Amino acid sequence: MTDKKKTKWQNWEKKRRRIKNGLKKGSAPRLVVYRSNRNIFAQIIDDIEGKTIISASTIDKNIREQVDALTGMVEKGKFIGKTLGDRAVEKNVVKIIFDRNGYKYHGIIKALADSAREAGLQF
Repeated sequence: MTDKKKTKWQNWEKKRRRIKNGLKKGSAPRLVVYRSNRNIFAQIIDDIEGKTIISASTIDKNIREQVDALTGMVEKGKFIGKTLGDRAVEKNVVKIIFDRNGYKYHGIIKALADSAREAGLQF
């Protein structure tokens, strides 16, 4: 019997799919978070239309200088969450669903979510 081991990527994809199936699709826009070793990306997506409503990231041209002044990824996550929350409130998007995209809810992801809540988003 050959037992094939799953790769780290396959395990992450499986966990990601399991989380996404549990979300109530179409009921509200979805805040999706992606993080790499150097950058954080967050966007609010309307699943019904299939379009990105608002986005913010550490490589965004409008906020790049402010992000570079921060030290540590958690601080950058807080800043991105606040920026995204402010942009969402300006466009009258308040109620959303948080999609952590398979990442554990701690550190950068938690900081981003908490600062988005403080900016006025509800999830």
